[in-house]
Amino acid sequence: MFDVRWLERRQEDILLPDLPVIDPHHHFWYGSHQPSYRLEDLLADVGSGHHVLATVFVECREMYRAHGPEALRSLGQTEFVNGIAAMSASGLYGTCRVCAGIIGAVDLRLGERARPVLEAHVAAAGGRLKGIRQIGARDADSRVRVSGPIPPPALYSDSAFRAGFAHLAPLGLAFDAWLYHPQLNELHDLAAHFPQTRIVLNHLGGPIGIGPYQGKRDEVAVQWERAMRHLAQLPNVWVKLGGLGMKLGGFDFSERPEPPSSVELAAAWRPSIETCIDVFGAQRCMFESNFPVDKRTCSYPVLWNAFKRIAGNYSVAEIEGLFAGNAARCYRLDGQGLE
Repeated sequence: MFDVRWLERRQEDILLPDLPVIDPHHHFWYGSHQPSYRLEDLLADVGSGHHVLATVFVECREMYRAHGPEALRSLGQTEFVNGIAAMSASGLYGTCRVCAGIIGAVDLRLGERARPVLEAHVAAAGGRLKGIRQIGARDADSRVRVSGPIPPPALYSDSAFRAGFAHLAPLGLAFDAWLYHPQLNELHDLAAHFPQTRIVLNHLGGPIGIGPYQGKRDEVAVQWERAMRHLAQLPNVWVKLGGLGMKLGGFDFSERPEPPSSVELAAAWRPSIETCIDVFGAQRCMFESNFPVDKRTCSYPVLWNAFKRIAGNYSVAEIEGLFAGNAARCYRLDGQGLE
């Protein structure tokens, strides 16, 4: 999915190297994908020049239990990642607090039965569980999809799902939502019904640029922006600025002979990112790496350089929030040993 040797052909000086960064969205791949992306790989990335204080792991169907009740198998992932977080908290792996926050996986379609499963994840995470993600991304065209099982239609409207969802806020948990731009009104309805639950929209709301949407970037942008403006009216919805390095967005940087520069990425991504900041406000947005998925397009240093170029016209306070402060507030990362 990514070629390290190709990425290394683009080297850049680090912009604003002292600016604190919290990366609120990354994964680990120990056996689910090739090439793998393990703790040592993440440490190399977060240690490559930018001042990364902490990270938030987001579920990716890794290290599930092989046996036991189906509803509890994802608990293996939370246990595994919390172990990595404990290793990082020792300070032996550098100053970055890896996995200071964990976004786990629970099938909320369990309804009322979701409560004890959620409580088991909270207990296993030792205070690090900050939320749950359940992917709803689905399109009628089979050429548009994310990895992993395809969710059922209208997942976020399902009555059983919502019965389980209702237990998040009482447990102090947020919900990470991942779906595509034609589905954003479904998320609006969910957020409106649960105003006390903080919802974090992943990857700018999934504007699609492949399959039947290829070559229709302007048309998609109009539809996406309309839906995002509607969604932003709900104060419990936040948005992660990233994910544009995925194949989904329709950019061809990963197919070029040379990896892109941060200048090129900033020019391509600026319209979507600035629109999000405009409609949600800088206080409800946060930059994310989405690594290693977005590593197919650029290296970690180049990625954050691109974000820093895009953020250059905002105030000092807004920049500090976009790169670290908002993620810390959203995911309650205080007390995690952040410097």
